[in-house]
Amino acid sequence: MSEFPLDNNFSLARKSQTLHERAKLIQSIRLFFIHHDFLEIETPLRIPSPAPEENIEAIPSGNWFLQTSPELCMKRLLAAGYPRIFQISKCFRAAERGNKHLPEFTMLEWYANGFDYHQLMDHCEKMLIAVLHDVGHNQDIVWQNKKINIASPWERITVADAFFRYAPVTLEEALVQDKFDEIMVEYIEPRLGIDRPTFIYDYPAKLAALAKIKTNDPTVAERFELYIGGLELANGFSELTDVNEQRKRFEEALKLRAAKNWARYVMPEKFLQALPTMPQSAGIALGIDRLVMLLAKTCQIDDVVAFTPEML
Repeated sequence: MSEFPLDNNFSLARKSQTLHERAKLIQSIRLFFIHHDFLEIETPLRIPSPAPEENIEAIPSGNWFLQTSPELCMKRLLAAGYPRIFQISKCFRAAERGNKHLPEFTMLEWYANGFDYHQLMDHCEKMLIAVLHDVGHNQDIVWQNKKINIASPWERITVADAFFRYAPVTLEEALVQDKFDEIMVEYIEPRLGIDRPTFIYDYPAKLAALAKIKTNDPTVAERFELYIGGLELANGFSELTDVNEQRKRFEEALKLRAAKNWARYVMPEKFLQALPTMPQSAGIALGIDRLVMLLAKTCQIDDVVAFTPEML
């Protein structure tokens, strides 16, 4: 008899405590949003086309795709008059597998009418502190043998300041050399959220994706990311509602994808049609699996899901 099923059973059994902690965390997140007047919604996992992005590839499902994010459908609901919505859903991305990545993962995503990205940072901080308290972390968490103080206020630093503090080149030089991501990963990310959680914000305009450009500084987008213990947890921004600008960005992303011979997406016309009626708002996506990694004190995402692809 093969030993592989026994190995699988052992792997599942040893995850029992973590899976119980994961369930409690998700329940606490859900209750927080319900108690703060957010409507829990569900959108399709299988869609005609994801938002065209240069560095994210979807997994085909027949002639359609599995969603890389529920973003487009959730924004259509926002445009239809749903002021506060959240969703805990499965997302899928091709060629993503590693210590911190799975091709199928769990995302928390939420949107609020009337928010900008600073208000969304406030809300994200408030939510996570409340949830972490609820699951037994009142003052700090310990990850990779380092104590991280979760008490408010959390650190906020602009991308430009982060490059000035931690990188060997300026932000402008990194962009000219096309080394932004490389320098972020090597020099900056390991320094973020070490003593307390850190929001890094005001990303370069060329990395705006679906984010609004800052009115008083067109070189940056109203976008932020959250790091705890050097681990990226969330990405949020003030929403772009200019349909012409959004279409232009999508067209550019489609050209860049075509140059890499990636899957050809159709333009998400129904989303673009809804965009002009979307109110001033902000939205954010947070990785549930990575949040559980912090609480389980593990550097391996495999440890916090019941089944990895290799176990199936």
